[in-house]
Amino acid sequence: MSQEKEKEFDQWDVEIHPSRGLFDLKLKQVWKYRDLLFLFVRRDFVSFYKQTALGPIWFFIQPIFTTFIYVFIFSNLAGIPTDGIPQPIFYLSGIIAWSYFSDCLIKTSNVFRENASIFGKVYFPRLIMPLSIIISSLVKFSIQLVLLACMILYYVLFQEYNFSPTIYLLLFPILLIFMAVLGLGFGMLVSSMTTKYRDLGLLVSFALPLFMYATPVVYPLSTLSGNLKTAIFLNPMTPVIEGIRKGLFGAGEFDIYSFIYLMLISAIILVAGVLIFNKVEKDFVDTV
Repeated sequence: MSQEKEKEFDQWDVEIHPSRGLFDLKLKQVWKYRDLLFLFVRRDFVSFYKQTALGPIWFFIQPIFTTFIYVFIFSNLAGIPTDGIPQPIFYLSGIIAWSYFSDCLIKTSNVFRENASIFGKVYFPRLIMPLSIIISSLVKFSIQLVLLACMILYYVLFQEYNFSPTIYLLLFPILLIFMAVLGLGFGMLVSSMTTKYRDLGLLVSFALPLFMYATPVVYPLSTLSGNLKTAIFLNPMTPVIEGIRKGLFGAGEFDIYSFIYLMLISAIILVAGVLIFNKVEKDFVDTV
């Protein structure tokens, strides 16, 4: 074989190297595999509703029924106030935000266990998988935002509701990023630990719906006081939901200190989740 041909064969398209450390996140490879990322997004969206009779209509049915149940239980029976916001709108705004966070967390926490067969056969940056979950869940969240907008429009046109958004509404894209970051970070932390302790995944699925009641989804933060209010505020999702309601309806306890706390806790959780995920994914196939 000639030297020119030998040089041609030595030019590889992809080189796989051993791990270089905890902070070797291979972010350039994530961008290089972006086509695979969107393929996984399409797979998550299509496969879940492919054999259902109503398909994506479930995106509307679930929050609508949940909203009516909350109105009946927490407003009509329990008499919990909603800060002057019409009850269905109040509950729906909290439901769709919490649903996005919980979907990201639960699906990401199972990413190693549910995709072990793929991870064991094909190489690609493992971070692609949790990122695809965040994006595919964002599609559902966007559709449900349309439902919220329609409900607000109904109350403005037919119920004479004085819809008055505030300047905080400009923070909505940032709050959405914080929700995604929290779901991604917590999910990767849980996913990393479930490679050895599978019970943790079951515990998260059980505890997360209960944890919703430690978040101002069915009640406004203004109804609380003292140590209980402080404890609820420390929940990272509390400033997110309160900030969304502050921007949309002008009701909610959200200020610069809430924003700084949310930014710091989101950064800490994301960094911890990504680093631990990166460490575990190197040898998880041997333990999953």
